[in-house]
Amino acid sequence: MAKLTPQEIEQYHADGYVVPKFRLSDERVAQLRDALDRVIESNPDTRPERLVSVHITGPTTEGVTGDREFFDLTRDDALVDLVEQLIGPDVILWGCQAFCKPPGDGMEVPWHQDGHYWPIRPLATCTLWVAIDDSTRENGCLRVIPGSHRPPKLYRHVKEDRDDLTLNQRVADGQFDPAAAVDVELKAGQMSLHDVYLIHGSNANRSPHRRAGLAVRYLPGSSHFDRTVFEPGNQAGYVVDFSTRPLWLLRGKDRTGKNDFRVGHGGTEEARPTRV
Repeated sequence: MAKLTPQEIEQYHADGYVVPKFRLSDERVAQLRDALDRVIESNPDTRPERLVSVHITGPTTEGVTGDREFFDLTRDDALVDLVEQLIGPDVILWGCQAFCKPPGDGMEVPWHQDGHYWPIRPLATCTLWVAIDDSTRENGCLRVIPGSHRPPKLYRHVKEDRDDLTLNQRVADGQFDPAAAVDVELKAGQMSLHDVYLIHGSNANRSPHRRAGLAVRYLPGSSHFDRTVFEPGNQAGYVVDFSTRPLWLLRGKDRTGKNDFRVGHGGTEEARPTRV
């Protein structure tokens, strides 16, 4: 079992994020890089910062063709072990997105809270962010506002009319101190985990080095993925369709009795709602 230390668990709850000692092997990272190259090649009309549902290989209503390598990673015992220690024994996989910032013109991610975009009630998700490349200040690493997840509330967001942003909504000015930001620099194979209420973002990549990572989303079985909250569309700045997004119960139980593990599942192995 991949174990978080008591100090790592304490930091996650106090600051809203943590970088654990656990990391992927160089061989696994190389496999993920190859998978990302395949996904980028298969989706030439999609910006590489906006590759949603890359763990699903079959056709989806979100328009991205994914790769089996990512599906296998989302259900990896070690990663689910880490998440379970933070959200409890009932673990549901509901999303996996690649964020790849090309060198020179990689897009900015404005300050935001994930929960502003997601149909989960009560709002709860742990995002596990895996570095596929080295992620540095120079190439636009993840930035966080420690403690901004406490108390758990959604801050007011405003819409941005800019075509150089990965997301089109940001936390309105005056609600937090940007000077408190921490750069979460990671070597390839390292990962961070962060809370759904944490304010975070990342700068544009103007460096000559690519910055790629994978965000895997897990919710506890005590929350409901309510497909009626948002209509399918590009409210986030790109196409998202929660009405057809498949869920996987990886461990434990669906405590709400409301989560639908049939929607979005087709005939491929990746789309079968089996547990780890």
